[in-house]
Amino acid sequence: MEYLGYFASILIGISLGLIGGGGSILTIPILVYLFKIDPENATSYSLFIVGVTALIGSYNHYLLGNLKLKSALYFAFPSVISLLFVRDIVLPNTPNHLFFIHNFDVTKNSLIMLIFAILMIFASISMIRKSNSDKNAQEISFFQLSFIGLMVGFVTGFLGAGGGFLIIPALIFFAGLEMKQAIGTSLFIIFINSIIGFGGDIINGVQLDYKLLLIISLIAILGMFIGTYLSKKIDGSKLKPAFGWFVLIMGIYIISKEFFYKL
Repeated sequence: MEYLGYFASILIGISLGLIGGGGSILTIPILVYLFKIDPENATSYSLFIVGVTALIGSYNHYLLGNLKLKSALYFAFPSVISLLFVRDIVLPNTPNHLFFIHNFDVTKNSLIMLIFAILMIFASISMIRKSNSDKNAQEISFFQLSFIGLMVGFVTGFLGAGGGFLIIPALIFFAGLEMKQAIGTSLFIIFINSIIGFGGDIINGVQLDYKLLLIISLIAILGMFIGTYLSKKIDGSKLKPAFGWFVLIMGIYIISKEFFYKL
């Protein structure tokens, strides 16, 4: 399963390189099911892996002129505040065993995976269906952009998710960015959120296998270069529905494994 996990790690970078998001949607299930890492610890691994990979991608987009720094900072600052609140206060004070539904013990780990699966399903629907999201907003709404950043910070903090599938539509609608600019700016925001969240985990004493973390990160970075190269050859908008179906299947699988299988 480990070798399959290493192979699957390439998809993390490819996804980020192609559509500027989706990396964390793949990272958590890969870490939990293929590398057998505890779901709460997997969120820490995910923050670093996705963050470092997004940094490489954002730099490539910066060279191409697709990184819009002002929009990124308006989004990132409130996002970081809510992220640190969740990582430093909410998660450490959440008990491991929450409640029972009949004979089913709802634990913190199972709740993390179930919420993540539900988020995956909603994200997949937004990727599958056609939208007019390529149309630019008439005016930049930095207040709305900051508010959405605050919400995405909760997602990033609780689930170790970069939130690219939420960030990109927000940048298109509220910052008036084109698709490629939204992807480049999204990667920079993901980098800021993820690395600060990971740094907070290290300060709080989270124990990680750094050798495994480095290997997966390097493989994901390789995937990022592949994804960036493919993005120049393939229309990313055509890949989004296909990726959406893949995410939908994974979300349904996680729900069935974490809930129905244990009933």
